[in-house]
Order: sequence, then structure tokens, then C-alpha cells
Amino acid sequence: MTPFFQQLPKAELHLHIEGTLEPDFLLEKAKKHHIPLPFHSIEEIQNAYNFSNLQSFLNIYYQGMAVLKDEDDFSELAWRYFQKAHMQGVLHAEIFFDPQAHIERGISIATVMDGLCRAVERAKKELQLSIFLIPCFLRHLSEDSALDTFSQCLKFKKMITGFGLDSSEVGNPPSKFQKVFTQAKLQGFRITAHAGEEGPPSFIEDALNLLQAERIDHGVRCLEDEKITKRLVRKKIPLTVCPLSNLKLRVVNKLQEHPLRKMLDCGIIASINSDDPAYFGGYIADNFEACSIALNLTKNEAILAARNSFIGSFLDANSKAAYLQKLELYCSKNPG
Repeated sequence: MTPFFQQLPKAELHLHIEGTLEPDFLLEKAKKHHIPLPFHSIEEIQNAYNFSNLQSFLNIYYQGMAVLKDEDDFSELAWRYFQKAHMQGVLHAEIFFDPQAHIERGISIATVMDGLCRAVERAKKELQLSIFLIPCFLRHLSEDSALDTFSQCLKFKKMITGFGLDSSEVGNPPSKFQKVFTQAKLQGFRITAHAGEEGPPSFIEDALNLLQAERIDHGVRCLEDEKITKRLVRKKIPLTVCPLSNLKLRVVNKLQEHPLRKMLDCGIIASINSDDPAYFGGYIADNFEACSIALNLTKNEAILAARNSFIGSFLDANSKAAYLQKLELYCSKNPG
């Protein structure tokens, strides 16, 4: 990996902590908890990561998640990610997790939160990482389930920055979750939502209008609708783009066709993120490197994507300014 991309100061705004479940960790925890798996080696697991679409990935994603049972599992999972992120230039991370997927397995929110928060505190102290936690509602489940999960999450309000919406987009429009996001907004939480990945561009508009989303996760289909594209630029609504994810899930047929560069060219605040890196073949700096090669990104375009990651974050203005200053200092010392 090019040292410039690895060390480039950046924020990661689209990362599912359950999606950092590497094959070795999966096998280790399955053995610990005596959980049978259809895989017996790292190679078998990697061979299974040949996805045809989002749903084919989610089937394996939820299956793998079953090995996360206790507080130590969640803490170790998060700590492993924080170490990798730190090595790849991440200064601030906004981490998604799926409470409902764990509740359905009989794992309490307290177990998840306590494990994650223990790793967060360690990462703040030992790695000087800034970290926000963002629970996501699963869109393939009912809004009643989301509302119940939201009420349980309120017990941990001080530890949670915002709420998101993820999982199967097709057939599950943003309008399905208007009530729960209205409640989240009234409680002062920040709002983000997956939209325009496999779903139509109109889902982006619905997420903005109905859910009051402040930023959009993925949003790669926005360029299909000129009106939505202009709105994103005019209102400075950030998109958290995940190029290797889009390639692996066949949102694009090849990385050279990815719309990231066009997004940057038209003024969209698009950042580069890794989504579920254990499944999609690369962490954040790997995504920067792959895009640089496939899309022929200039150094300045890569720096712009890094700037956008801080601008699009849920950090306060002073913190954003401080991180942007660190980015500028790094670039001035590494002109290339």
C-alpha cells in the first residue's frame, strides 16, 4: 500500500463493526462458544465471500454474527478494528452496529454497549482515536421492532451519537421508519440512513424528507437524478461512499465504473469508507488506494475525499477545524 494513502489523516463514517469480523476471529469465537459453522478453514470462509447482491452478503453476514456472544467478544472485535483503523490513518471513526440482530439472538443491548464502550475507551486512551457510536435499525424488520429497540437504546443515551438505517434496501423504503426517526430527532440524536445503493434515487430524497437524515450512506445512484444531485450539492449533504463494497456487491461491475470521481467533480461531499471490510476485501486506506488506481484519482482528489470525511462527520465545528488542520499539515509535509 502507498504510504501516502495509509498515513493520510482521515475519518471513517461508514463502518459496520460486525462487518470487521475477520475469518480467523470468526473461527476462534465459534470454537469458544461451541457454535457449528458450515466452514472449517479460513480459505473456505473466504471462498464463500462471493456475493451476487446485497442480500446474498447479508445472509452470510448475519450467520457470522452468531459467534458474538459476550461482552469480551464485542470489545475484542471493536479493538481489532480500532487498531487497523489507526494504522490506516483514521483519526475519527463513526461506528455502526445492529442492536436488533443481537437482541433476536438473545444478546442484550447492555452486553453489546458495554463491550463496545470498553474498546472505545481503550482506543481513545491508547490510540488517541475519536469515536462515535451509531446504532442502526434493520429495515427488513418492522418499525415496531425499531421503536422497541430505540427505547432500549435510550438507557445508553450518553454513549450514542446518532441513529442509522441499514440492511435490505429493496422493498423497505425510508417511509417505513418515519415515526422512529422523528422520535430520535426529538431526542437530539444525529440522523443518517443507507439509501440509493440498490434502492432507487428516490429513496435518497425520502430519507432526507421523511427521516430528516443529515447525511446519506452510499447514495451512489444519486447521479441518476439531476434534481437530487443538485440538492445534495446545494444543501451540502454528505455521502459516505464505499467503493470496494459496491464492487463486491455488484452495484458496479468494475471499479473503473464507480461514480465516486463524478461525485467529487460535481461538488458532492463524498467520502471514502470501507463498510464491511472483512467481507469486501479492504479497509479504508485500501479503498483509497484501489480508487486511486481504478479511477485515476489525482492526489488532490484523494485529499478532497479525506477533507470530506471530516466535513461530513458529526463532529462539532472546532473539532472539524482541528482535524482539517492536521490534514493540511500532513499534505504540506508530503507534497509528492
